[in-house]
Amino acid sequence: MELVIGNKNYSTWSLRAWLLLDAFGLSYTEIQVSLVQENIQERLGKYSETSKVPVLIDGSLKVWDSLAICEYVSENYLDGAGWPEKMEDRAIARSICAEMHSGFAALRTELPMNCRAKRKVQFSEAAKADIQRIEEIWSNYAASSGDGGIRLFGRFSIADCFFAPVALRFMTYGITLSTKAEAYANSLLQHPSVVRWVTLAKQETEIVVEDEAGEDVQEN
Repeated sequence: MELVIGNKNYSTWSLRAWLLLDAFGLSYTEIQVSLVQENIQERLGKYSETSKVPVLIDGSLKVWDSLAICEYVSENYLDGAGWPEKMEDRAIARSICAEMHSGFAALRTELPMNCRAKRKVQFSEAAKADIQRIEEIWSNYAASSGDGGIRLFGRFSIADCFFAPVALRFMTYGITLSTKAEAYANSLLQHPSVVRWVTLAKQETEIVVEDEAGEDVQEN
């Protein structure tokens, strides 16, 4: 398998697919493409007609949507283990992933992922509502994983992959959460694969101006 991704510092969609592959220890080759806008359609168009990332290439098959990639990997390489075990949990997990996939426009626009930064932003009421909804999801479905961690539905899954970029956003912009939601976010940020992604993101030097929102926060 080959996984085409964008900059680790900025690309939330790339992180979701990458995180599933890395967390489950699957073998693949990573192809990273810059997200700087100059000639981006041409550069990404080599891998997918959509000129977007991520793209999974498995033999002659190309899968070009993060949720579709995760579904394909879970079905073909993980014997379904990408989703929670219980049927009811799987249904809800798919629901919140679809909600994350298609919604939260204000959050995406106003708080872009920027792993290596600490920023302060003034965000809208719409973004506040998005944060409140995410806080509600995390509070309702986060549970002990039995190994000292906290995961959605109690076991690492595609649901955690889809919300990892949000946890990173909240870290960057210093978003205060309720106790249970904060505990989940902190636990997810400590997952070895998330730590590995952030470490690699901080080694990148390329700047995508469109994703540099807010003002720098000086840390003591």
